[in-house]
Amino acid sequence: MKPDFTSEFFSQNRERLRKLFTGTAPIVLTAHGIMQRNSDVTYTFRQDSSFWYLTGIDKPDIILVMDKVKEYLILPEREEVIQQFDGEYDIANLSQISGISDVLDEKNGWKQLSARLKRVQHVATLAAPLPYIQRHGIYTNPARIRLHERLKSVNSDLELLDLRHHLTRLRVVKQPQELDVMQSAINLTIEAMKKVQRSRERYKHEYEIEADITSLFKRKGSDHAFSPIVASGASACTIHHVANSNVVDPNGLLVLDIGAEVSNYAADITRTYAIGEPTKRQRMIFDAVHEVQKFALSELRAGVLIKEYEKKVEQFMGEKLRELGLIKLIEKTQVRKYYPHATSHFLGLDTHDVGEYDRPLAPGMVVTCEPGIYIPEEGIGVRIEDDILITSDGIRNLSEKLPVAL
Repeated sequence: MKPDFTSEFFSQNRERLRKLFTGTAPIVLTAHGIMQRNSDVTYTFRQDSSFWYLTGIDKPDIILVMDKVKEYLILPEREEVIQQFDGEYDIANLSQISGISDVLDEKNGWKQLSARLKRVQHVATLAAPLPYIQRHGIYTNPARIRLHERLKSVNSDLELLDLRHHLTRLRVVKQPQELDVMQSAINLTIEAMKKVQRSRERYKHEYEIEADITSLFKRKGSDHAFSPIVASGASACTIHHVANSNVVDPNGLLVLDIGAEVSNYAADITRTYAIGEPTKRQRMIFDAVHEVQKFALSELRAGVLIKEYEKKVEQFMGEKLRELGLIKLIEKTQVRKYYPHATSHFLGLDTHDVGEYDRPLAPGMVVTCEPGIYIPEEGIGVRIEDDILITSDGIRNLSEKLPVAL
């Protein structure tokens, strides 16, 4: 099978980064590390998206060095037992994928890098995240912190320059190859959605639906871009319901929020389906969400500031919530009681991809559009989500082949 990306794609991305950075400091970036699941069992490895964007390499703990016109990879030192269990690095393959001819072992690579670090004042790298992100309740990969500590151990006076802004500017505008792969992920997600829709009345548990989606993704050489949300009835009022263990409510609505991942690029689509004949109230809420999405889509275009766009959608949502009798005043806290999340986020190598929310949207950016209404006291949750490409003359709905229907 022909790979989705050639070494030329990654080489060009590195060259684009050099031009955008403009500085003379060496650029040093690290791959992600493998994370512990329990005891000596690990989670499935997922590469740091920016490292992959520059190299195409899906192996852990490798270092990328870009120093003027020179570039090379440094392999990590590994215990012999790890090599026996996981295999040795295929150096020729790493060079073929990345377009980087110089691949050095730990000793020689750090010897070369250290000699350079001792003669400079600055190193450009990616800032490390906090070890624990309170807002999301997650622990982060420590690979960047480990790299920073090692750089400082070579030269304690080094000032680390943060490249996150530069990588964001590059990654947020998708190239044609990226859009092709994203469309493949979206098409596969649509196929899975349609399969569930056709068979929705036969499912007894949420996990049966997840199993069918997973099976389809796996058979097509893909996997989930994020933990799938299969939420029946009142479960949909938990926006990130990922347990998927409840009985399917034959009289309730089913919210499916899923996305395939193809070559590390994500799809992210949500549909809400009635299992049986929907009630008048269920249909009213569904129609309200659909109207909000149509309004939001009418506001999306190049030049729009997402922060301003979100305010307009919030106002329109408030009008719908008032019509439904859920609120009396269109006021932020009242609206957010039933609509607690944003309408749009960037999409790409990460499901919530890099992007700057205070800069205007531009052609080539891909965002989601996903309004929802959640009413715990009624046990009803509805969300509709599509993946939208910003173009020079408007937008293109990349997931438009999946009808929006209850």
